[in-house]
Amino acid sequence: MSVRPSLRFERSLQRQGYRVLAGMDEVGRGALAGPVSVGVVVIDESSRSAPPGVRDSKLLTPAARVRMVPALRRWARAYAVGHAAPAEIDEVGIIVALRLAGQRALAQLDIVPDLVILDGNHDWLTEPVREGLLGLLSEAPSTPPVQTLIKADMSCSSVAAASVLAKVERDGILTGQHEHFPQYGWAGNKGYSAPEHLAALARLGPCELHRRSWRRCRPEDAGQDGVMVGDVRKVDQ
Repeated sequence: MSVRPSLRFERSLQRQGYRVLAGMDEVGRGALAGPVSVGVVVIDESSRSAPPGVRDSKLLTPAARVRMVPALRRWARAYAVGHAAPAEIDEVGIIVALRLAGQRALAQLDIVPDLVILDGNHDWLTEPVREGLLGLLSEAPSTPPVQTLIKADMSCSSVAAASVLAKVERDGILTGQHEHFPQYGWAGNKGYSAPEHLAALARLGPCELHRRSWRRCRPEDAGQDGVMVGDVRKVDQ
């Protein structure tokens, strides 16, 4: 039996002095095309329970996610979605691209959170410490402290809400691009490795919205098993 997301974990952090919290989650990490996107939802001590039905985006139908967006935006103290483009993923790698997208989401907020709750066990948001002069020369924006939590998107309302907002916005980007690149079937597969997407890659090769550094975006490898980052064999519905 699955546990519904709640504010229990968020409240425990607020009792420790972190009054303004940001739930953060990413979508599109394992896709072959389109951006990687990071959603952020801010709550504070005045925030009430999340709207009914909020779940990790993967547990909701596309229609349910879209219907939920207005209520989530009203509920959040602040919210945003940041993106890193396929060319950026190719240039810097998926982890740094996630950091870029997360920093871009935070930069859109009108409030600085005291702490970010990040889904998973790896803090990809915080810039690695640089030693000596490199640290002094770093132009990367400072980020709030980060608390990682495995399956936070399943247990924390703020993180689940962030995953829904990010998923809906990223899906909209891929659906909008479908009319320009209908051969890849993005209206349905949203850039993930569905059979029709892989078949089109094998037949036509990648376009400018594909992550060209990824092995399965190459025509000769599009039909092969084995992936680079994330589980792209599963189509994210």
